[in-house]
Amino acid sequence: MGLVTVREVHKEYRRDTQAVPVLAGLSLDIDEGDFVALMGPSGSGKTTLLNLIGGIDQPTSGEVSVHGEAIGRLAPRQLARWRSRNIGYIFQLYNLIPVLTAIQNVELPLLLVKMKGKERLERAKHALDIVGLGDRLKHFPRQLSGGQEQRVAIARAIVSDPTLLLADEPTGDLDRKSGEEILSLLERLNREFRKTIIMVTHDPHAAERAHRVLHLDKGVLSN
Repeated sequence: MGLVTVREVHKEYRRDTQAVPVLAGLSLDIDEGDFVALMGPSGSGKTTLLNLIGGIDQPTSGEVSVHGEAIGRLAPRQLARWRSRNIGYIFQLYNLIPVLTAIQNVELPLLLVKMKGKERLERAKHALDIVGLGDRLKHFPRQLSGGQEQRVAIARAIVSDPTLLLADEPTGDLDRKSGEEILSLLERLNREFRKTIIMVTHDPHAAERAHRVLHLDKGVLSN
């Protein structure tokens, strides 16, 4: 059994009285240590699938399991706790809090778990070291370039040592050079730190960095 198991998942949204199908009986296995790129046209369901795997959304039918845990069966409080331990999210827009320094932004997920302030600080420093920003701890987002802001966001995603990194267009808002650096960092996290990564991207060049490329179109998955 893979780290992530998606079985016969259907997802539809309601628009007034009309059902809008997004995913159509989708099944997928992702092994631990894999790096998967998810491609497809706009509206094909890529972000929906990412949100289902991350426990942010629930399928209309079917089941999503991570590490053998059927996440759709968890109560809301259990699910929030499960997400904080298992999922690191990286978005196209960095979602940093402007009035907090880099290290304070990275510390944020650790406020959800019982941990002494000193340990929290050490872990946040370590995460920023990993992404190459150990010398930018006290900088505010406005004092950083776009690429550096995304590195802070990645440090925030890995600070709790999650099982799974979910990246939604992580280079979509960056110039080519900064984008390449972020992709190299994701490759390193996968290779050296054995992080399992699922990356939504529209960029074939970015997808080349993954071990596997999956295509989603009209809610149906293909290799």
